Amino acid sequence: MPSISARIPDDEAETLTDVADLLGEDKSTVIRKALAEGLHDIRVRVAVERYQSGDVSVNQAARIADVSLGEWVEIAREHNLTTQLSPEDLESDADSALDV
Repeated sequence: MPSISARIPDDEAETLTDVADLLGEDKSTVIRKALAEGLHDIRVRVAVERYQSGDVSVNQAARIADVSLGEWVEIAREHNLTTQLSPEDLESDADSALDV
């Protein structure tokens, strides 16, 4: 597993220690979990933004968010997204779903 180093403000270091104590885990484990959750949240945010602007299809948004199509539909519902797709996009997404 590669190792990375980062400098964080004192208050975030204290928060990290508090959360590690709360979870009964070491700080490295908490950092890995926080990074994974944060990266997932960023991917979902970007997918939502691109889908909302009409730049990507449902299938592409799911890939950006790194979730299944079913999970993407739930995310889209939670964000009150309306479809931005043309009939051609829907046909392409249906073809892609059949290939899976």
